[in-house]
Amino acid sequence: MTDALPGFDLARIRADFPILAQKIRGKDLVFLDSAASAQKPRQVISAMVECMETQYANVHRGLHWMSERTTDAYEAARVAAARLLNARETSEIVFVRNSTEALNLVANSYGHGVLQPGQAVVVSAMEHHSNIVPWQMLRDAHGVELRVAPITDAGELDLEGLEALLADRKVGLVSVTHMSNVLGTCTPAARIARLAHEYGAKVMFDGSQAVVHRRVDVQAIDADFYCFTGHKLYGPTGIGVLWARRELLEAMPPWMGGGEMISSVTWERSRWAEVPHKFEAGTPAIVEGIGLRAAIEYVESIGYDAIAAHEAALVDHALARLSALEGVTVIGRAQDRGGVVSFTLDRAHAHDVATLLDRNGVAVRAGHHCAEPLMRRLGLDSTARASFGLYTTPGEIDVLADTLARVREFFA
Repeated sequence: MTDALPGFDLARIRADFPILAQKIRGKDLVFLDSAASAQKPRQVISAMVECMETQYANVHRGLHWMSERTTDAYEAARVAAARLLNARETSEIVFVRNSTEALNLVANSYGHGVLQPGQAVVVSAMEHHSNIVPWQMLRDAHGVELRVAPITDAGELDLEGLEALLADRKVGLVSVTHMSNVLGTCTPAARIARLAHEYGAKVMFDGSQAVVHRRVDVQAIDADFYCFTGHKLYGPTGIGVLWARRELLEAMPPWMGGGEMISSVTWERSRWAEVPHKFEAGTPAIVEGIGLRAAIEYVESIGYDAIAAHEAALVDHALARLSALEGVTVIGRAQDRGGVVSFTLDRAHAHDVATLLDRNGVAVRAGHHCAEPLMRRLGLDSTARASFGLYTTPGEIDVLADTLARVREFFA
C-alpha cells in the first residue's frame, strides 16, 4: 500500500515541506516523529521570513506605520486560532509559549485564584507530565487534592472510574488529554465535559495532539479550557494557545506581571488590562504568532475531513503491518485513536530500536514520552513511537515495518 486516498493530493502536500526531500545516511528520510514536533510547510516559513524582512516591529505599543502593520498581522493569528477552535469571542484566545505554559497558567491562576483548599483536581492515568506536574505543585502549595482517573487495559479512559471520583462534588476541575501522545487514544471530550459539569466541576482539555488530527469545536464539546501548541500543528515553536470561556478569564487573576498586561501602574497599585491581554505580559512571540496563523490557514486549506480520513487510513495500515510482525507488540487498543502508534520489540530496548531504525533513515521517538505514570500502568519502561502527519505516506509505514523486521533479526 503506497498510494494516498483519492482526492488527497499527497504529492503536492509533501512538496510544501522542503525538509522531506533530504536523505539521511544515504536513505530517503522517513519522518515518523510528528507528535514530538511536526515539520513546517513553505507557507509558514515564508510568512515568518516576510515578516522579518518587510514588516517587523513591536506590537500594540507603537503608533508608527510599521508597528500598526505588524500588530494587525499578529492579531490576525488570534482571529485564526479563535476560528480554528470555534471560540465565541476572539478575546477568549490567550497566547502562550506552548501547552505546558497554558496548563501552568490555569494551575497558577485558576488554581490559586478560584479553586479552594480542600477541592480536588482530576487528571487521567494517561497524561503527559505537563498535565501532571503543575497540579502536583498546586496540591503542595495550595492544599488542593489531586485525583487520578483510571484507564482500561485497552488504553481508554474509564468513565465509570471518573464519575466515581466526581461523586463527592469536591472536584473543581477535570484536566485531561484530548488525545494521548503515547497511545493515540482520543478521549470522549463531550461526555467528559457533561460528567464534569453534572458534578459541578469545570473541564480542561490538553489538545496538543488532538488539534493536529481532527476538527475541534470547544463550544460543541462544552469545554471550559482548551490548549494546544503551535509546533505540533506545523507551525513554529514558542507559540501556543490557551482558550477559556471569557467569564472564567475575567474571574482569574494574572499569573505573570509586567508590561502589556496592565492598564495603569502607580507606586501604590496596578490595574490589569482587559482579557486576554492581562495574561500576556511582556513582548510576545511576534514572528511566531504570524507563523502560527500561516500554519492554521494551511491546515484549513487542506481541510480536517481530508486530514482525518488520510490519517485514519495510515493508522489502519500501520496497525495491520506492525501487528503482523513477529515479536512486535502494539501498545493500546482504543477504538477511537489518532495518528500515534507505540510499540515494543521483544528482547530489544526502545532506544536500541530507534537507533537502528535511524540508521535506515527512519525517525521515531523512543522512551517514556514524558508519561512515566502511564508507562508504569502499562508495565513498561519505554516504547518506540511512530507518529504521523498530513505528509506521511503509507509507503513510509511499509519502510518502517520492513526495517523493523530486519531489526528483529539483528536482535534474534
